[in-house]
Amino acid sequence: MFTRIIEPAFYDTDALGHINNTRLPAWFELARNDLFKLFTPNLNPRQWRLIMARMEIDYRAELFYGHDIEIRTYLTRLGNSSFTVTQEARQRETLTNLGHTVMVHYDHHAKRAVPLEGELRRALSTHLVAEPATA
Repeated sequence: MFTRIIEPAFYDTDALGHINNTRLPAWFELARNDLFKLFTPNLNPRQWRLIMARMEIDYRAELFYGHDIEIRTYLTRLGNSSFTVTQEARQRETLTNLGHTVMVHYDHHAKRAVPLEGELRRALSTHLVAEPATA
């Protein structure tokens, strides 16, 4: 499991006084950088080996300015060439958001999925968690 701490900025808030829901996809993507480095250690876009097939976020509670947000990132499924990244946003120990993103190991030149094998598969499996958080 990877963990990142986000310190919300004032501009992350909206007219309702809480963190705008559009910030979560960006923060979740930022927190996936640790996982991306398993595929492309220098994060060079010309060497990128992934595509996103699906993303969903459950908004369970509000997030507020003035308190750090912990983003936890782990895998809940590891397939032949794709995997599901599950991410939790927590503020003050409360699970506020739960996201699931399906990523595909992909060869951009050949335009096809590539199997997850060898050391890469072993590295990914160390972040595999059987069940996502529910509370």
